[in-house]
Amino acid sequence: MTQPPPPPPNQPPNQPPQQGGFGPPQPAAPQPPQPQPGYGYPQAPQPPQAPQPGYGYPQAPQAPQAPQPPQPGYGYPGAPQNPYTQPQGYGYPGAPTVPMAPQPAQSGGGKNNSALVIIVAALVVIGLIVGGGVWYAKSSGGDGKKDDTASSSGGSGGKDGSGGTTSGGGKEKVPANTAAKVLFKVPMPRTNDSVVTAGSWLTDTVYAKSGIAEIVGYDPAKGSKLWTLKLPGPVCTASKHVTADGRTAIVFQPKMPAKGSTAGCSQVAAIDLAKGTKLWTKTVKTGDSLISLENVTVSQHTVAVGSTNGGAAFDIDSGKPLWQPKPTDSCYDNGYGGGPKLVAVRKCGSYGSGQLHIQTIDPTSGKVISDYQMATGIEYASVVSTDPLVVAADVGNSAGDGSGISDYFSIDNKTGKLLTRISAPGDTYGGRCDGITRVEDCREVVAGAGKLYVPTEQHDGTGQYSKTNEIVAFDLTTGKQTGQRAEAGDGYTISPLRMDGGNLLAYKQPPYNKGGQVVSIDGGSFKATKLLENPAAQDVRQAESTMAPDYAEIRYGQGRLFMSAAYAHKVSYGKEFLLLAFGAGG
Repeated sequence: MTQPPPPPPNQPPNQPPQQGGFGPPQPAAPQPPQPQPGYGYPQAPQPPQAPQPGYGYPQAPQAPQAPQPPQPGYGYPGAPQNPYTQPQGYGYPGAPTVPMAPQPAQSGGGKNNSALVIIVAALVVIGLIVGGGVWYAKSSGGDGKKDDTASSSGGSGGKDGSGGTTSGGGKEKVPANTAAKVLFKVPMPRTNDSVVTAGSWLTDTVYAKSGIAEIVGYDPAKGSKLWTLKLPGPVCTASKHVTADGRTAIVFQPKMPAKGSTAGCSQVAAIDLAKGTKLWTKTVKTGDSLISLENVTVSQHTVAVGSTNGGAAFDIDSGKPLWQPKPTDSCYDNGYGGGPKLVAVRKCGSYGSGQLHIQTIDPTSGKVISDYQMATGIEYASVVSTDPLVVAADVGNSAGDGSGISDYFSIDNKTGKLLTRISAPGDTYGGRCDGITRVEDCREVVAGAGKLYVPTEQHDGTGQYSKTNEIVAFDLTTGKQTGQRAEAGDGYTISPLRMDGGNLLAYKQPPYNKGGQVVSIDGGSFKATKLLENPAAQDVRQAESTMAPDYAEIRYGQGRLFMSAAYAHKVSYGKEFLLLAFGAGG
C-alpha cells in the first residue's frame, strides 16, 4: 500500500459523533508524496514551467513536483482529510478519502433501521488522477448466473460448489492482434471547479460514463454517442454493479450548487443503461430532513443506500421502498456491498466503543441471513466482495499508510462464521479501501474463486531506477498464501482488476517508454496471457499516465479497455481527458 505522508496535526474531536448526525469526522487533505523517477525511467526530465493552475485544479502539467489537491468544489464530496477534523456540512459525504481506520455496528432484525479530487501532476512519466472508480458491468459475471448482479471487483468466479476453485472458464479471449489502438477519447469537461464525475459501466452494448451533471452512453467500439441523460446536479457516487438487464443506480445532487459548495447528496435514482433513461428518483428522510447518502449499491433487483443516519432500499424496477431508517433504532446501516449478494455494514454504540457487524441480508425483505461481529474498536470496514464475502479493515490504525487496510476477513455468507483473517502489512502489500464514507470502495484488490488477490508494494526492479511488483494469492479458507505469484515484469507494476471466471484480469502500468497492458492470469497455473497492449506513442503514454489504477476507473471487456477520471477540473495547461478507450487490432 502506497505510503502517503502523515496528515497534518489536528486535534481529535472532544466528543464522538452522535447518532443521526453527519457521521464520524472526515479525514483532511494529506500532502502528496514527492514523486520518484518513473518506472524504468532513469531520470524524469524537466519540462518548461507551465502557467499557474486555476481554481480547483491540483497542479498543471509541469516538472515533477508534489501535486497540491484542489479545494472542494460543487459535486465534490470532500477531499482526503485528517480523520480528526470536523466533518463537512450537510450533503457533504466525503470523496475518495485517504482511508483510515475501520468503524462499529451491531446486529439487528430486519433492515428497518436508523440511523483528490483529482491529484493531477503530469509528471511526464507518472501521472496521478484522483477519483473513485466504478466498474465493469454485465458481461463480467464469472459464474455466468444470469440472475446475479455483475461487477468488476468480485463475484464468485469459478466455484466448484464445494468452496474449492477451478481455473480457466473466462470469457475474455486473446484477440487476433493484441496491439491496441485508441478507439476514442473524450476531453475533460470545461469547468472552473472540481466536480465529481464518478461512474462508468461497461455492458455488451454500451459504455456509459458520468460527466458534469450528466451520464453519456457511447458505442463501445466507435465512441459515437448513443444517448445523454441530463441530471439536475453532479453525481456524488455510483453503484459499481449492473443487473443482468443493464440497470444500475447513482446518488446525485438536486441542483448545481454554488462554486466550492454542495447542494447535498440526497437524490438516488435507478438508471437503464440500455436506453439511457432514469427509471425513478427517490429521497430518504429522517423526520422532515433529507438524508445525505454516502453509499449506493445494487444487488439482484434491489438498490440499497447507506448513511450515518441509516440505510434504505428500493426495488430497482418500480422504485418501491423496501425498507427505510427508523429514528428509534440505536443501530444503523452505514452502507452496503452489492452484486451477487447484499451485505450490510451495520454500526451500533458510540464512537470508539461501538460494535461493527457484517450482515448478509435478503435483498428483498432485509431479513438478516448471517451476522459476523467484528472486534470492539474496529470503527470502519470495507466490503471487498459479497460472494465470496471478504471485508477489509484497518485494525487499530495499524496499516500506517492511509490505505484503510491492515487485515482482510474471510466470512462464511451462510453462517456468519469467520473463516480466516489475513494480515496485510502496509509496507508489504498494496491496495486501498475507503470504509469511512464509502463502504464498497476498494481498489486493486479482488476476491473470487476461493482466493484473495493482492498486489505487493513496489520494489526495485532489475534495471537501473526501475520499479516492479507482483500479485499474490491467499486462500480464503486457510488464510495462507497459495504460493502463486504473477510478476509484473521489469519497469511495470501490476494491479488486479476483476475476476473472469476462474481467471484474474489485471492491468500493468507501464514504464515511461511503453504502453499499458491488460493480462489474464490463469487461476490454476497463474500464467499471465497478454490480452491488450496500448500504443507507446508519447501523447498516448502521457494521457494514459494520468489514469493511475489506484484512483481512475478502469474497465475491460470484449477486447476493449476503458480508462476514465472520476473528477473533472479546470484544465490550465495541455490536454486532459475524461476518458480513453483502447481496442485490439491496432
